[in-house]
Amino acid sequence: MARFVVETVIAAPPATVFAASLDPALHVRSMARHGETMVEAPADGRFAEGSTVTWRARHFGIPFRLRSIVFDIDPPRAFSDRQLAGPFGAFLHEHVFEEHPVGTLMLDTITFRSPFGPIGRAVDALFMREYMRRLIMQRNATLVAEIEGDGRTLSA
Repeated sequence: MARFVVETVIAAPPATVFAASLDPALHVRSMARHGETMVEAPADGRFAEGSTVTWRARHFGIPFRLRSIVFDIDPPRAFSDRQLAGPFGAFLHEHVFEEHPVGTLMLDTITFRSPFGPIGRAVDALFMREYMRRLIMQRNATLVAEIEGDGRTLSA
């Protein structure tokens, strides 16, 4: 399994950052360059315990769908989401929000495995880990810009 952590500091309280992170529309905006859309959206427009969503996107010129579930919601400290069906052999995203002198330290821990055994492990080591890290940093830059209102990323 490949794993990495992205740390982002946002000048807002944890409750604000937590709530924004559960906004599927913000996620769509953050992945606009990849044409990501929601094929299946959460019932009330926000993620809640047990919410599922199906995303459609294009990466490496290849269209794909990924269905995920949100779980272990602990406001305003943490929540997780994992792939139910999609391109990965396994995919888990743990979101943690900690108080920080500037506002919030947001920790994104991604654990994933590409399919196809040894070939997938090689793909993960050679480029997928770094590609996924950049995607999370792009998402977080959008989150920072929308919350802080000026488009600056404080750390990644």
